[in-house]
Amino acid sequence: MSTTLHHLAEAHNARFGTSGVRGLVSDLTDAVCYAYAQAFLRSAAAGSPRIVVGHDLRPSSPRIAAACAQAIRDAGREAIFVGALPTPALAYCCALHGAAGIVVTGSHIPFDRNGIKFYRADGEIDKADEQAILDTEVAVPDALSPSPLSAVDTAALDAYVARYTDFFGIGALAGTRVALYEHSSVARDVLRTVFEHLGAEVLSLGRTDTFVPIDTEAVRAEDIAQAHAWAQAHRFDAIVSTDGDADRPLIGDETGTWLRGDVVGILCAQYLQADVVVTPVSSNTAVEKCGAFRQVVRTRIGSPYVIAGMDAQRGAGRVVGYEANGGFLLGSDVERGGARLKALPTRDSLLPMLALLAMARAHGCRVSQLADALPRRFTASDRIQNVPTEFSRALIARLQQAPGEAAALMAPDAGAVTAIDTTDGLRVHFATGAIVHLRPSGNAPELRCYAEADDESRARALCDACLARIAATL
Repeated sequence: MSTTLHHLAEAHNARFGTSGVRGLVSDLTDAVCYAYAQAFLRSAAAGSPRIVVGHDLRPSSPRIAAACAQAIRDAGREAIFVGALPTPALAYCCALHGAAGIVVTGSHIPFDRNGIKFYRADGEIDKADEQAILDTEVAVPDALSPSPLSAVDTAALDAYVARYTDFFGIGALAGTRVALYEHSSVARDVLRTVFEHLGAEVLSLGRTDTFVPIDTEAVRAEDIAQAHAWAQAHRFDAIVSTDGDADRPLIGDETGTWLRGDVVGILCAQYLQADVVVTPVSSNTAVEKCGAFRQVVRTRIGSPYVIAGMDAQRGAGRVVGYEANGGFLLGSDVERGGARLKALPTRDSLLPMLALLAMARAHGCRVSQLADALPRRFTASDRIQNVPTEFSRALIARLQQAPGEAAALMAPDAGAVTAIDTTDGLRVHFATGAIVHLRPSGNAPELRCYAEADDESRARALCDACLARIAATL
């Protein structure tokens, strides 16, 4: 059959979200995945004869990867299968070899969903690429039967390990004890390898073959309790984990307290001595208030927007980016102690982990003390799941036109509204210094809430109360 990808994607509810294609596993049929890969090859990857293919550990991911690999072979290109590996490791492989790439991952979204991310040789595709892909004419074979995936090429993982062991140095974390919450993260083995190469002792915890949807912006209550329990049962200097495809870190201190991703981003940027920081509008305002950076650029939420913001600052010095989920992007090469770390403009979980541990060693302090010098601003976030995107959009549109109603629903005890930011969703600033931000998720039918205040418990209360009031209207 021959049609535009846009028509096929709409028919199967498999659309581009905040970053990459997202859809129900039942809608990501072999034909849909084949068509997406074919459209990518014909538009954004037209000049790449070799395409790197990888996936996460979701049970549906190998099947989707096989459909994409079949489209590559049918187009007369070479499919390099690198197996189950972190998304940033695949992106780094693409950059090293000047190849495009496809990674099958649903990241942190619910188990019944999955997704596909696309990379040019110079990094993630952008929003213009997404539109070009959707506008491409595709032709899917009537009797599509993808061949099994080929043997795994391990060079991509080897290069990813070397990237960090070469920069930080063998033995750099000697004497450090790191707890690794493995769950179903695709990085659970490579993290151990890197930490051990750097001299750390690694304690493995919570490994499972059942997929665990870790959302680093909305950490589950059971994961919060589990980390504290592990800290009571074991001695460690830090506990680390990732989301499913390992482009977002989850980093906890020696007490088992998970650090907020936007605080992790500030600390990592300080360790790398960044000049310019690019981060979404939802991130903690301590990044401006700390005064550590020459410039802070705010964007919409999603790595494509952060990448575009970093591109616009090219040549402005040492440029980095991060998201509130903790994913860290390196927009320019960094030199430190005679070692060079090449730019990697895609979300990565490993760099912030290593940077914070190295920072604690350099300062002679515990991980829990790293943020003590930052301004006292705290963020909290959560979401209501299974909320139709149309409902979330209509709610936000109505509140934008009615500041009084917005204040009553979002934070009735936070004082007068002092500013409204519509960069991405609805972000309302109040006279007490509180901030509450509503936004529909770009990856799943969820309504997200972000809150910020001068007190940690206040930020959490603002977020929880706002979502509770909204949930009562559903």
